[in-house]
Amino acid sequence: MSAFERVAVVGAGMVGLSTAWFLQERGVQVTVIERDHVAAGSSWGNAGWLTPSLATPLPEPAVLRYGARAVLSPASPVYVPLRADPRLLRFLAGFVRNSTAGRWRVAMGALAPLNRRAFAAFDLLAAGGVETSTPPAAPFLACYRSAREREGLVTELEEIRAAGQKVEFELLSGPAVRGLLPALTTEINAAVRIDGQRFCDPGRLVTALADSVRARGGDLWEGVGVRGIHVGRPGILDARDSLNGAGEVGLDLSTGQIARFDAVVVANGAWLGELVHPFGVRIPVQAGRGYSFSVAARQVPDGPLYFPAHRVACTPLGDRLRIAGMMEFRKPGAPLDHRRIAAIVNAVRPLLTGVDLDMRTQEWVGSRPCTPDGLPVVGRTASPRVFAAGGHGMWGITLGPVTGQLVAEAVTTGRRPVELAPFDPLR
Repeated sequence: MSAFERVAVVGAGMVGLSTAWFLQERGVQVTVIERDHVAAGSSWGNAGWLTPSLATPLPEPAVLRYGARAVLSPASPVYVPLRADPRLLRFLAGFVRNSTAGRWRVAMGALAPLNRRAFAAFDLLAAGGVETSTPPAAPFLACYRSAREREGLVTELEEIRAAGQKVEFELLSGPAVRGLLPALTTEINAAVRIDGQRFCDPGRLVTALADSVRARGGDLWEGVGVRGIHVGRPGILDARDSLNGAGEVGLDLSTGQIARFDAVVVANGAWLGELVHPFGVRIPVQAGRGYSFSVAARQVPDGPLYFPAHRVACTPLGDRLRIAGMMEFRKPGAPLDHRRIAAIVNAVRPLLTGVDLDMRTQEWVGSRPCTPDGLPVVGRTASPRVFAAGGHGMWGITLGPVTGQLVAEAVTTGRRPVELAPFDPLR
């Protein structure tokens, strides 16, 4: 039995809801508090890849090759709007420091144990009644204009394998890959087929997870923000009306009330740092915004497509194709920048045929929570009652369930699972 009988989870995305679900597995009464609605952040419109073989640290030597001129262009796959923002500059300085081959290998070694457990955590959700649909990505194709262009990915896959992560891949010629997917144009002359991966409709999966948390007795407060967290002795937070009775963690809500729990897990994505900073967490969590839209296709592929040179991902969702991409370091609440959508369209137009790129629906931008070292922020903070779970960058969908499973173990046992050691929020 856990010493914490009532735990709040801040954030109703993949990581937060997975944490709530696995806490329920351990007998904890959970309340999920979401400032907007379920899957409102980066969990809804992303590519929906479940690809532990590709879950790598975002800072890498290839990023440095873009150069200052490239990252200041709205058409660049990696975009940094020029502005005076000390927090962003601090993040970027750390990001650059970690974009070396040596640091990438260390970070990859830290991620590999999570990657190896990722699918097992999804399977536990399915066995527990969550209506998941995670079909195999058969095939998953990374496509290039030339064999020389793909050499970087091949080297990276070999490095991932050396870190202890299982990776199965095959090199394909242009005719071979176009034979698998006629929607590719003759611009594509080389590819890498990566086996053993899955994909999903992320919005539907996260919504199904929320439904399961509710059905198992959990509370879910949507449209309620958390403005601050206070930890102290029972009774010291009696100045305002409270919810849930006595407890030692007080959440200052946007409703003007204080909700009390035995412990709290902060999993609110790109906003994580605002709540956990008072508890010793100094690593910056920056919004790395991604864009997506949906289009009709004459022939929807059976599995995901990736154009690494442009950092564009394509995923079949029903009878349409979701096209996603870009990494934009900007404030999470900034409006959608249509220049970024245009950049994705211009990148893929020469590469795909039979796709109506001019009749787009569901144009979307979401803020991935990124850290300067490319590692998530997961575990106990300076307070034994406050935990962080976020900072997964582009891999929150892939690693959300296993993260929730490990956080639930840490919360209920008081012991940190060995897999979480590299992700210490106080590092």
